[in-house]
Amino acid sequence: MPPVLVALVVILSVVVFILLLIIICNIKIVKQTEKVIVERLGAYRTTWGVGIHMLLPFFDRIAVRVSMKEQVKDFEPQSVITKDNVTMQIDTVVFYVVTDAKLYAYGV
Repeated sequence: MPPVLVALVVILSVVVFILLLIIICNIKIVKQTEKVIVERLGAYRTTWGVGIHMLLPFFDRIAVRVSMKEQVKDFEPQSVITKDNVTMQIDTVVFYVVTDAKLYAYGV
């Protein structure tokens, strides 16, 4: 084989390998307990649910992965004074569930 043809085959195989690598790296799997917010060029595009999805290379990005499980937020104990001037320590725990991933991510 002529050296030019060998060089062309090597360059072509490297280009195909890089393209396959880019495509494979942009395939994303979303678990059952989460939602994914996708942005295209920095603006909201869509919310992905469960399944296999593909990003558009170089244009789309995953902005946030939101867990749809019940979350627990624990606050440190605080000292309070009641109406009858009794000082107490209260401990607060908040349970919450995200129902809309877009509103959770962007806070609109």
